[in-house]
Amino acid sequence: MTFVPGLSLARRFHDEVVAPLLARRLPGLRYAAGLLDGGSELLGLDTERSTDHDWGPRAQLFVAGPDDVGPARAVLDAELPAEFLGWPTRFVGGPDVRLGVVDADGDRHGVSVDELTGWLRDKLGFDPRTGVGVDDWLATPTQRLAELTGGAVFHDGLDGALTAARARLAWYPDDVWRHVLAAAWSRIGQAEHLAGRCAEVGDELGSRVVTAGLARDLMRLGLLVHRRWPPYAKWLGTVFARLPAAAPVIDGLTRALGPDGWSDRQAGLVGALETVAGWTNDLGLAAPVDPTARQFHGRPFLVLDAGRFAAALRAAIGDPALRARPSVGAVDQYLDNVDVLGHAQRARRVAAALRPD
Repeated sequence: MTFVPGLSLARRFHDEVVAPLLARRLPGLRYAAGLLDGGSELLGLDTERSTDHDWGPRAQLFVAGPDDVGPARAVLDAELPAEFLGWPTRFVGGPDVRLGVVDADGDRHGVSVDELTGWLRDKLGFDPRTGVGVDDWLATPTQRLAELTGGAVFHDGLDGALTAARARLAWYPDDVWRHVLAAAWSRIGQAEHLAGRCAEVGDELGSRVVTAGLARDLMRLGLLVHRRWPPYAKWLGTVFARLPAAAPVIDGLTRALGPDGWSDRQAGLVGALETVAGWTNDLGLAAPVDPTARQFHGRPFLVLDAGRFAAALRAAIGDPALRARPSVGAVDQYLDNVDVLGHAQRARRVAAALRPD
């Protein structure tokens, strides 16, 4: 079977198979269709390796009401063809598998049918078409936002409802953006001096571990500065490298994470920090801050003193209630656990615990 990028495969599967079938068998059905539910193909990052699980001819259908779900599922279950472009349209896998492995003998196909409002509430914990509040933004992981605003809509016969939902999630309002950026700089400021201190006492491994954590945080921050939703760890480096201005940061972090000692590690890290600091100033979201590194309390290693950027961003937040919140940002800035972040209601409960009284 010839590899076809999954998003292209899904679009053709909908246009050439699913849509004609529904038009013939359920001519009055109003629905939207697309692919928004996760998978490397949503970001255009799938390869032949991706085809070993949760990949194949598939699509998502969204209907207006619960009464439309059953008839659409029945038609698809009974009449979808066995293969498309040489790929089986059935999947096999256990009950805990999201989709499964494409297999001609599989017991399920890859076209889901859901009522749109219920699906949005399940994935996000809210319906963005009715508005996205501060609590909603801060309780939603960026991976989920990357999925829902990535992917593609193949058809929107619900008066543009699916397209409207995606548009509402395009990017943070400016004050929320300031809050999230401030939290990212605060996190960096809390750790940026530790790599040098570890190296100073001969703990090279500890210094490298701290530097790796800073590199991850700085890459996520750089994506946020450039209005890109940071994806989860597998694709963070790939998506970051697509930024048009990424080269100096990549060079700096590559040096910082390389095999040489503290002197090279510090030079690379400082260069990367100063570059992203310049990007932050260029946004104009807050008063500019000197983006040059300096000694940490006179000790023989350099830091950006990243808390200065956090303070400037917090001071520029116009909403006093948001400005008064703890500077922890969105839920995936302080929590890294798939079993929480992958479930909207769990993530919302965690985020609610940090909401001011």
